[in-house]
Amino acid sequence: MAKWRKSWKQSVDLALTVVNITAPVFILATIGFLWVQAGFEYRVEFVTRLAMTLSVPCLIFASLMKTEVEPSALAALSLASLVAYTLVTAAFFLLVKVMRLNVAIFLAPLIFGNTGNVGMPLALFAFGEVGLDYAVVIFAVMAMISFTFGIWLVSGGGSLKKLVQEPMVGATLLGALFLWQGWETPEFLTNSIELIGQIAIPVMLITLGVAVARLETKAMGQAFVLSIIKAVICAGCAWVAGTWFGLDPVAAAVLILQVATPVAVTSYMIAEKYGQSDAQPVAGLVVASTLLSVITLPLILAFVI
Repeated sequence: MAKWRKSWKQSVDLALTVVNITAPVFILATIGFLWVQAGFEYRVEFVTRLAMTLSVPCLIFASLMKTEVEPSALAALSLASLVAYTLVTAAFFLLVKVMRLNVAIFLAPLIFGNTGNVGMPLALFAFGEVGLDYAVVIFAVMAMISFTFGIWLVSGGGSLKKLVQEPMVGATLLGALFLWQGWETPEFLTNSIELIGQIAIPVMLITLGVAVARLETKAMGQAFVLSIIKAVICAGCAWVAGTWFGLDPVAAAVLILQVATPVAVTSYMIAEKYGQSDAQPVAGLVVASTLLSVITLPLILAFVI
């Protein structure tokens, strides 16, 4: 009986821990969703540009510059991230072919998750500043792949020039340089950069809710099936990559969380931008995977904590 009570208490404590970690993410997204439903104005394009060109680059730079994680550990995590996304790409390419789906429409959304809006906040709430440092590295790796290979998948043409021009890429490279050399900006500038970076996470979460509220979807049955498969394959590939590179438990956990995040709203925006004849299946994937993440992400957290 005592053993059963101890096991029950541990299960309850774990459940409460997972709820405390995931609740802020979904509460902020719900605020954005309800904001739109109430008829209030929200300019997604402006907020997204503010986040992606200013606050997120500041967050990346400050995190890399001030991280206490060893550069060798960050390098191992970067390589593990590349391997994880390579495995995910191969798995979903086979799946899309077997299911006879349109590669240009379905492959990129299935590969790239919402590592910014969802992954970074979860890593922060679950593992603190160290978790955020790891999450930033994975986010940067994903962004670089997405702006090259991802755009090539959707449009049929890569964009190395676009990659170089992205503020997030510049912030990543500059932050890595400061980390490598042990440099730091003056305190007043560091405080300013960190303050701007703090905008990123709450704004991105609210914007996620707004974007989901405005999406028009169809073929939701297929979207839910693919979203379940995505969560399983992504978590499995990330676990394999983390084990292969011998990542420490926190880094491995963050890698699994980040790679297994739901389909990003930007996947739908990219599909629209590059002239997909029917981008609605991507919208369906965004909504279905985001809704399912209420279940899948807590389960993954319970596994990795």
